Amino acid sequence: MPRAVTYARIGGPEVLQVSDVPLPEPGPGEVRIKVAAASANLVDSKLRRGLMPFPQRFPVTPGIDAAGVVEAVGEGAPFAVGDSVFGTGRATYAESAILTTAERKPDSVDDLAAAAVATTGETAFRGLAQTGVQAGGTVVIHGAAGGVGELAMQLAVRQGITVVGTCAPSDFEFVRSLGGTPVAYGEGWVDRVRQVSPEGVDGVFDTAGAGVLPESVQLTGYARTVVTIADPHAEQVGVRFSGGNLAERRFDSYPMLAQLLADGDLTVRVAKTYRLDEVQAMHEALDRGGNPGKLILVP
Repeated sequence: MPRAVTYARIGGPEVLQVSDVPLPEPGPGEVRIKVAAASANLVDSKLRRGLMPFPQRFPVTPGIDAAGVVEAVGEGAPFAVGDSVFGTGRATYAESAILTTAERKPDSVDDLAAAAVATTGETAFRGLAQTGVQAGGTVVIHGAAGGVGELAMQLAVRQGITVVGTCAPSDFEFVRSLGGTPVAYGEGWVDRVRQVSPEGVDGVFDTAGAGVLPESVQLTGYARTVVTIADPHAEQVGVRFSGGNLAERRFDSYPMLAQLLADGDLTVRVAKTYRLDEVQAMHEALDRGGNPGKLILVP
């Protein structure tokens, strides 16, 4: 039987353990992979702590992103055993897992980067597109040095969009290295944005959820050009909350993300890797936040 991370109750990282689990079988359109790398996302921590409005059937194996080699193919899935793939699925903190949406991984892309880009890359692509900002325009990205923010910034720059990124002063050089103009977050951020972009901004993509939506709407003049993936109070100011509906996910971005990684035109930072039996330490780091890149489980 394969091993997987499981938890049988809501709680802190201490509820996570490594268990033997049944081998999962892929359904139509799905594949089972031998997991080479699984990315940790904040949603994993929120589910473990009971902070998401979704029912959980215990024991739970966390994880939605992974990269690896196909072991079994569900009916209609366009893959073969032995293919290297990445994507999103379920229960990916495991030696074997199901991907419900997968894409072939280019040989030149390592498993860590592929696992790291699955959810954050799709989210960055979707959120940026939903602001409606086009080439020649200017977008503010809140949390520009975070996992989604750094990818959204790179995608925007490649599209000819000027990026102003809010972040900590310690991240200024990193934001500049990716083509953005950094400004410090916190009180007075609107004035600082106006100083570096006196002609105004066309949209705002909030990846941080730091209560900046009312000011963001004032900055652009239109709530429809402000998108958040992190602030649950979006509706109160007429702002779109992106990601709550599975139907709006942009899995069609996977081929583009894979090619950008293969060409070296997209950078994904990996902060640290962990083995299965180190998962509690990984979630302690996930809960603390402030990691300079993605945390990756390597079964």
